[in-house]
Amino acid sequence: MSFFHYQGGQLHAEQVPLARIAAEVGTPFYCYSDAALRAAYEEFAAAVAGQPATICYSLKANNNLAVVRTLAALGAGADVVSEGELRCALAAGVPEDKIVFAGVGKTAVEMAAGLDADIRQFNVESLPELHLLNQVALERGRKARVALRINPDVDARTHASISTGKAENKFGIELGQAQAAYAEAARLPGIEVSGLAVHIGSQLTEIEPYRIAFAKMAALAAELRRAGLAIREIDLGGGLGIAYADETAPSIAAYAAAVKQTVGALGLPLIFEPGRRIVGTIGVLVTRVIYVKDGVSRNFLIVDAAMNDLIRPALYDAYHAIMPVAEPAADAPTRKVDIVGPICESTDRLAEQRAMPPIVADDLLAICSAGAYGAVMASTYNLRRPAPEVMVRGHEYAIVRQRPEYQAIMDRDRLPGWLADDRSNALRAQATRWRPR
Repeated sequence: MSFFHYQGGQLHAEQVPLARIAAEVGTPFYCYSDAALRAAYEEFAAAVAGQPATICYSLKANNNLAVVRTLAALGAGADVVSEGELRCALAAGVPEDKIVFAGVGKTAVEMAAGLDADIRQFNVESLPELHLLNQVALERGRKARVALRINPDVDARTHASISTGKAENKFGIELGQAQAAYAEAARLPGIEVSGLAVHIGSQLTEIEPYRIAFAKMAALAAELRRAGLAIREIDLGGGLGIAYADETAPSIAAYAAAVKQTVGALGLPLIFEPGRRIVGTIGVLVTRVIYVKDGVSRNFLIVDAAMNDLIRPALYDAYHAIMPVAEPAADAPTRKVDIVGPICESTDRLAEQRAMPPIVADDLLAICSAGAYGAVMASTYNLRRPAPEVMVRGHEYAIVRQRPEYQAIMDRDRLPGWLADDRSNALRAQATRWRPR
């Protein structure tokens, strides 16, 4: 079921016209569907229900508090990779015993925050990290619950920038060093090592890489047991992809079957860390056309969204379907255009040579499948205000992250003493008073 659909000639999110939100909130803005979010989580939960599973939603995909709280209410835990994400998960009501702290570069301060929160586990990615965590835990009079993240040297067959399970990637402990690292963890007084973790990449569209990686984890678990080392759970990470263009999203049922066939016989509790698969298709980025610019070799739609709002096309050459908010006629002619933003970079392209129906200035466009790695990667480049976020439920909507005011952005800066003279203060006061008409 599509939660973004044309109704009465206008694109709706559930039962709310996107044009109505644009008129009231301004553009660009992100719009999330509550029903789509719930449906995506429930589909994943149903697929793994036959296994002893804990689903820890990966906040890196979308850390909006309303999104995380909705998932927490449905029973989700959280996979976090920073103190900020840890704080967000706790504020959203995620139980401490369902929080996993991952990431290759945890600091002592972040470790202390996780220990003080009494989270479920740290996924440790190197021996130096293990020893630092042991030190921090002992200083705080605690034991850190730990799973060792293993790098299985498996090609996830995804974009090179989001592949994390090959030997040349920075993530995890190499498979050949795993037993020695596990034995070392078991000896440390500040560490309670309980299991293994693996995550081979993001936006996977094939099941076979998972099958290979999980089989390696099953073999390693059996090897550890034979060596007399206790293993009590396995964290299988996330990475299941969605269909952005003509690729086929992998079946969650097929994924669950691969899990059962590989690690199911171990009889261990499992942790899953889906992110994009839960939130990828729940959101759109709505933008307004500023100009239609016809060139000699290319034609352009210049819109008010930009790479600071959605960086994926510039960063990964990522594809997002783009729909006019006003439904075009079925037989409308199309022409190829580049859809670009106002930023002073040639990489500020949201789509290249995309066939579109007739579009004029002031028309609205919806950039689809923007719920994951969209707003969460936004910036204030060119001192642009990041797009606000809106959540729709049925016939109503709410702003769940506001568009920041310019002054709030500038207030992050502080003038050094040698510049903070009377003239500088006067100029700053003038900037504070100035408001566009």
